[in-house]
Amino acid sequence: MKILAIETVGTTGSIAAFDADRLVAAAALDPSRRSAQTLAPGIQQLLSQVGWRTADVQLVAVASGPGSFTGLRIGVTTAKTFAYAVGCEIVGVHSLLAIASRAPAEIGELTVVLDAGRNELFVSDFVRAHGGLIEREPTQTIPREPWLSSLRTGQIVSGPGLAKLDAPLPEGVVALPVALWTIDAEAIGRTGWRLYNGGQRDTAMSLQPLYFRRTAAEEQWERR
Repeated sequence: MKILAIETVGTTGSIAAFDADRLVAAAALDPSRRSAQTLAPGIQQLLSQVGWRTADVQLVAVASGPGSFTGLRIGVTTAKTFAYAVGCEIVGVHSLLAIASRAPAEIGELTVVLDAGRNELFVSDFVRAHGGLIEREPTQTIPREPWLSSLRTGQIVSGPGLAKLDAPLPEGVVALPVALWTIDAEAIGRTGWRLYNGGQRDTAMSLQPLYFRRTAAEEQWERR
């Protein structure tokens, strides 16, 4: 199965092409420009590089959130439009699950954090079951300091949110190597393929970004 993977969790992003679980090619989008400017041309260039027509793509795997509001909207909208136009299948991939999937197979439980801005973190706890990682409970948005205080000895943590902490991890808390914290289209593609094989199906009409928090405009409206 030919898979196009799209990741726009931040303000830029990355793309990748897979043949089932085999990475064919990957590319980072230009970090000096917004993904709204670089994503569509980047996809066209990637497909040309690997010798695929758009009609050859059978599955689009896209990071569905959490992440940057703007980045997620661009990535998911592009994936939906591509899948609808081509008539291929689509699967949304939880950003933190993709990061968690990079952990060594012997790790049975871990917590993944992503910067949510406003001194907060997106937080998910994962446990290994049925050959893969699943969320123990829905993703939360937690202020950094209370999250740090909640950590327990022996807990394993990962994710780019760790780089945003203002204080060190408590003694006894284990952070995975920095190289495993990142999210990119390769992780999205591999996780998307696993989810698809496990029976997950989304549609170009129904898939929506998962923000896990309200926008600043919504919060301001509520305060009024």
